Amino acid sequence: MDQNKTGAFIKELRRERGWTQSEFAEELGVSEKTVSKWETGRGLPDVSLMLPVCELLGITVNELLAGERLPTGEQYRERAEERLLLTCDRTRPETKVIICNAACWVSVVVWLALILLAAFCDLPVWARIVIIVCAFLGLAAVIAPILLVAVNTEFYTCPKCKTKFVPTLSAFLLAPHTTKKRRLKCPHCGQKSWCVSRLRPNEAARTEVEMISGTKPAEEQRRDDR
Repeated sequence: MDQNKTGAFIKELRRERGWTQSEFAEELGVSEKTVSKWETGRGLPDVSLMLPVCELLGITVNELLAGERLPTGEQYRERAEERLLLTCDRTRPETKVIICNAACWVSVVVWLALILLAAFCDLPVWARIVIIVCAFLGLAAVIAPILLVAVNTEFYTCPKCKTKFVPTLSAFLLAPHTTKKRRLKCPHCGQKSWCVSRLRPNEAARTEVEMISGTKPAEEQRRDDR
């Protein structure tokens, strides 16, 4: 869903009907500022307003979300399914992050419990070693996929030159980090600094990230290596 495209579409249809922003806003019972916000891509109509907007502009809700007139028949069904998939995909990174955070905390608790068991329980030496090894292997088995999810769902912004970039897998794994920042070298200005992470909502949003040479996400690098 491209808010800028939808906004330009609303503006185009409003002008076709000869309405000013003020007149269009009055028809919908909203402020002129709200209409301006839609048309400049800074927001979308609320769910409760989508049907009235579509009725006034003579379009369907799917056309409103697509930001263009859609054909009828089979092509329409395909485009409708495409819009639905793209809309659903917006929630995927956030869901992945929540699941990963929960899994990380659970694994740490289990790891600590096993370490304490090996340290304070009256067990043979071999049993302690087995428990400790299993604890570390289990923690690694959880942390590894979490890191892979993170490197394929985040991009970073350089605080010095404001460039958005996706670090390589090795840079991502080796960089010192907090929960929201990583100390990375910007591929644009070459400065190393604490860069803030942001989620990539969907595949379309990746076009907003400046894909500088050598900054492809790990998933694309693996595809290129095949």
